[in-house]
Amino acid sequence: MLFQKFKKYYLLPLFLTCSLTYAASEEIQVYSDDKEDAGHASLDLHNNYVTSGRSTPQYIGEQAPDHVYRLTPEFNLGLSDTLELGIYALSTRATNGDWNGDGYKVRLKYIAPHPTRGAYWGLNFEVGQQKIAVAPYPNTAELKAILGWNFDKWSIAVNLNSDGSFNSGSGPVTEDIDFKINYKVAEKTQIGIESYNELGPYNHINSISSNTKTIYAVVDTEVLGHELNAGIGHGMYDQADQWIVKFIVNQRFW
Repeated sequence: MLFQKFKKYYLLPLFLTCSLTYAASEEIQVYSDDKEDAGHASLDLHNNYVTSGRSTPQYIGEQAPDHVYRLTPEFNLGLSDTLELGIYALSTRATNGDWNGDGYKVRLKYIAPHPTRGAYWGLNFEVGQQKIAVAPYPNTAELKAILGWNFDKWSIAVNLNSDGSFNSGSGPVTEDIDFKINYKVAEKTQIGIESYNELGPYNHINSISSNTKTIYAVVDTEVLGHELNAGIGHGMYDQADQWIVKFIVNQRFW
């Protein structure tokens, strides 16, 4: 009896952290050296829609991702030449057509000074509170390491993300690695791929061949003066959402 209680209350959080494959997040984006200049502000509208995905909840209270649309406005403000503040408002449109407010996130991004061409690095720290419908634990935190290289035609960005929760019993910190490779085909247009790869708990990293991954074909361009990142993604394993459409539109204010 005592062992059964132990399994229920102490091993369940670890099981959730190790086995859950989460739905498309509010922000499907690989961070590069982009940031607002000091004193400048903009709004990013993050949009994604799971056209084919998991239809069964993986924990009590979850909104299964199949045919769910996520809209996340993100306000960006350049604080200095190296720091940017971001604030997110999370929302989803369920399959029955109802809109839901799902919480908020706040982040601080640092991009170290670097030349236009060559290597760069940065860090992004993010905290937030989300509803149980989109996250198994409401109070979350993430530290993102940003690495990248800019060439004449090619650009590469790599993010290593460490995700955890402030909630008691929420399990170990989990890791994932994301990367993006772009090729410039016109003055304001690049095409490329983005890859999002869940690695599991930091103390028990999965092999690259067995982790859950989603790969997107993307285009970065400008439409009517607005920066646009758009892509179509495909989950490489049954646990991942199979097809996702996403686009991010940027509106600069000043």
